[in-house]
Amino acid sequence: MNILDIFSKNLKFYRNQIGLSQEAFAEKANLHRTYISAIECKKRNISLENIQKIADALNIDVYLLFLEKNNKKNKEGDIL
Repeated sequence: MNILDIFSKNLKFYRNQIGLSQEAFAEKANLHRTYISAIECKKRNISLENIQKIADALNIDVYLLFLEKNNKKNKEGDIL
């Protein structure tokens, strides 16, 4: 899987984890909704500044957006 695939899947996963629509998340991150959509659809590359904005809005460390995982949970609710 390439880095754009990993980043886009993780963004969508963490955004859904906090229960925000693309529009609500974009507002929280001070970015445009269509920009967030384009990232999640793997149609845009993203700057380092915007990566930081996204991580801050998700309240996670930046590196978590780049870790390849299957985004599935076990029965205890932990991400595998």
